[in-house]
Amino acid sequence: MTRAFGTMVLPALSCAVVCYFAYYAIWGSRGVLALVDTQAQLGVQQERLAEVRGQRLKLERDIDHMRPGHVDLDLLEQLSREKLMNAAPNQVEVSRVPQH
Repeated sequence: MTRAFGTMVLPALSCAVVCYFAYYAIWGSRGVLALVDTQAQLGVQQERLAEVRGQRLKLERDIDHMRPGHVDLDLLEQLSREKLMNAAPNQVEVSRVPQH
């Protein structure tokens, strides 16, 4: 009986160690499921970064077109209409010409 018990202890202990590491390799904080979740978050953040970079490039281009000495009048008019008149889609502007 003790001989059978002795020969079963090493395989049982080895199986327990393998199961322990396999569990954490899949469901642990740095396991396969955590890797998939992290990759999904990375994809979302990369899309956000691309969006912010696009906005930054547009702002830099607008700033370059408004430097003293060579102001783009069309851009200036567009920005002033957006900011001063609270432009909305499908909004129509009616200019008022002063009557003399």
